[in-house]
Amino acid sequence: MDLKLSQQDENFRLQVRDFFDQHLTDDIKVHRRDTHAIGHIENIVPWHKKLYEKGWVAPGWPIEHGGTGWNDVQRFIYNNEAWEQGAPMLAPFGISMCGPVLIAFGTPEQQSEFLPKILSVEDYWCQGYSEPGSGSDLASLKTRAEDKGDHYLVNGHKIWTTHAHNANRIFLLVRTDQNAKPQAGISFLLVDMDSPGINVKPIITLAGDHEVNEVFFDDVVVPKSRRVGAENEGWTIAKFLLSHERSGGNASMVKQVVNDIKVVAAQAPQGNGEVLLADPDFLATLHQLEIDLMSADMTERRVMSEFSTGGNPGAKTSILKSSGTELLQRATQLNMEVLAYYASPDQLHARLPGSNQSVIGPQYGVAATAAYFNDRAASIYAGSNEVQRNIIAKMVLGL
Repeated sequence: MDLKLSQQDENFRLQVRDFFDQHLTDDIKVHRRDTHAIGHIENIVPWHKKLYEKGWVAPGWPIEHGGTGWNDVQRFIYNNEAWEQGAPMLAPFGISMCGPVLIAFGTPEQQSEFLPKILSVEDYWCQGYSEPGSGSDLASLKTRAEDKGDHYLVNGHKIWTTHAHNANRIFLLVRTDQNAKPQAGISFLLVDMDSPGINVKPIITLAGDHEVNEVFFDDVVVPKSRRVGAENEGWTIAKFLLSHERSGGNASMVKQVVNDIKVVAAQAPQGNGEVLLADPDFLATLHQLEIDLMSADMTERRVMSEFSTGGNPGAKTSILKSSGTELLQRATQLNMEVLAYYASPDQLHARLPGSNQSVIGPQYGVAATAAYFNDRAASIYAGSNEVQRNIIAKMVLGL
């Protein structure tokens, strides 16, 4: 197997680097202080607009809907260059979630209304899935939509809704049949966040960040033209969307954490006068992390390849989600251990976008503790890892 890039691929890499050099300015770049799962809208939106102007904002979409037409290798090159250069990760709810759903299940009218605004970021979306008391059992959701003729009347409560305080639209799972079995009575709606009856309340995380929210729906009117797919068939759409949500992204984040760990370990002194990177026990832990990272990276490529050809990776997305999030948690924990007392200070204001506050310790250590706290949720969101193992057991092992 020849893993070297072709000359054409190398030329593409240079093209990407040239674009970043010209357009990824310091006010947009993420300087390794971001602990949010998604990122800060102050960085995301300006970068999204620059990619939109270039025609690079939706690599995973078909060309006819505004995609790039890149092959798997080009997408891999772009994603790696973007992470290494500090480009903000685009919010996935429009580009990676709602957009693919509309392309696969939406009517021509829905596609023409919403897809261009997702591309241009005129619309900024959030995801209305999780509910209090439901945990990772998404099929037990209780937010209901009553049939009122030409519209639904929505009442309920969503939680952990990322960027709901920034979004002007939300895609929503609701119960439209109270008597059907749980998976059979769910529908998928597109809702304006400024609709009367919607109330957003912030949730401040243990890391001190405002990234997630509660969203309350009190007699919210939603036209039936905003339902995607048939009534009571939202579970099929939900499974499609979740496979995209679980399809990767952790390998790049873990690579950066591992790089930071190596920098610290090359300087941190031990009692014997040697640096930590010379300690054989530490090296064994670090090398095992790197080996597992290589495995996750290859699995991500396989999943992306299947998506790009219209395939369904099936349980591979659950394998990737489970192993990838646990890998991220191992990396952030090891980073905390390596930084030692430099991980202790609470430096919330120093890691906000545009902050010029002095940092205690290494620049890359300013958010170590906050990232550790935030990444404890990685094995829960997008379906808990326990649920993913049940899926793997059923689909792969036949249990």
